[in-house]
Amino acid sequence: MFGKNDTTPPSPSVKILFVCWGNICRSPMAEYIFKDMVKKEGLADKFYIESAATSTEELGNPVYPPARDELGRHGIDCSGHRARQVRRDDYDKFDYIIAMEDIHHRIMRDRFFNGKDDKISLCMDYSSTPGKQIADPWYTGDFVTAYRQIKEGCEGLLNEIKAKS
Repeated sequence: MFGKNDTTPPSPSVKILFVCWGNICRSPMAEYIFKDMVKKEGLADKFYIESAATSTEELGNPVYPPARDELGRHGIDCSGHRARQVRRDDYDKFDYIIAMEDIHHRIMRDRFFNGKDDKISLCMDYSSTPGKQIADPWYTGDFVTAYRQIKEGCEGLLNEIKAKS
């Protein structure tokens, strides 16, 4: 029990991992958008939220400046983020593993999670366009659309989680 003599915070009840290719654009955008949403709803202590990459290209790097700037336009701070790769134990650690594209789903299932994928879904599966891929703004340069799509998916995910509780 969490009391006045116990400094250990209660365990969050929902653990979410957002995943993209390099963990410098889409997945950290999703991580920080979702953190901002639950904070504004007074639910931050109920969630543990991270993001990760399927590749090793950007490990240790901060959020890509145009992605950081787009988050900043919405009052969301992502300072301190450093890209990390998906780990095998992430499958057991997280309740929801949210990919930005089908390729990330397949890579996680096949390379990291030994064929398991029942916890993996696409971000847009929680939107008005389930199954839609969120294009990589690193290549498209369209961070506004990426933000909008990710936010829509995050809102749908949060609504689904709240409906289950």
